[in-house]
Amino acid sequence: MDLKEEDILGADIGRHWYYRAKAAALRRAVATLKPRHLLDVGAGSGFFSRHLLAETPAESALCVDIGYPEDRDDSVAGKPVHYRRDTGPTDCDLVLMMDVLEHVDDDRGLVRHYAAKVPTGAHFLVTVPAFTFLWSGHDVFLEHKRRYRLPEIEATLGDAGLEVVRGAYYFGLVFPLAAAVRLADRNTTEPRSSMKRHGAITNGLLGALCAAELPLFPYNRLAGLSAFVLARKP
Repeated sequence: MDLKEEDILGADIGRHWYYRAKAAALRRAVATLKPRHLLDVGAGSGFFSRHLLAETPAESALCVDIGYPEDRDDSVAGKPVHYRRDTGPTDCDLVLMMDVLEHVDDDRGLVRHYAAKVPTGAHFLVTVPAFTFLWSGHDVFLEHKRRYRLPEIEATLGDAGLEVVRGAYYFGLVFPLAAAVRLADRNTTEPRSSMKRHGAITNGLLGALCAAELPLFPYNRLAGLSAFVLARKP
């Protein structure tokens, strides 16, 4: 996940409508898998893997991020969370790449690197920002290399040796508003985050909008701010 956004939101990240909604979509996307051991790549604070530990029967999380100053261990709901700068082969059965691939030059290479570390049958849940025409100073601020259409990220995972199980867009109901804002600002590439802290009313309204979308989320291949893809190592 984007560490710069974590810095902006701080302790409020768990209450922010965007992260609450994305965590709910993640939970729905992997619900039928019943993963036991999570590998969270580019994890930052481990927000998403920690959420799954707290809300599902998942038993442990291995969070990997080159930004960690040192290795350390923690726990959530009595379950271990290991923070590491790197990892060798692991028995993790679900790999999370939450807003990671848009940051690297070789997205396929990064997927292959971690696919080689997990067993056959392990699943990958990948999210990336959607649609190049939404490129703005927000992407520059977060040091993104690209945004993806759903077929593009599915092709990336396929080229890296994974089998795509399903893909969908999310944040479709807020997409028109976000697109209007981005397009109005499309000639400005000054680094500037669009992520802001909100009060209870705004968080509640936007959160309710995303919750209303959630039942249709698996079928949305039309538009959204984020692309979600579930894939499997054959």
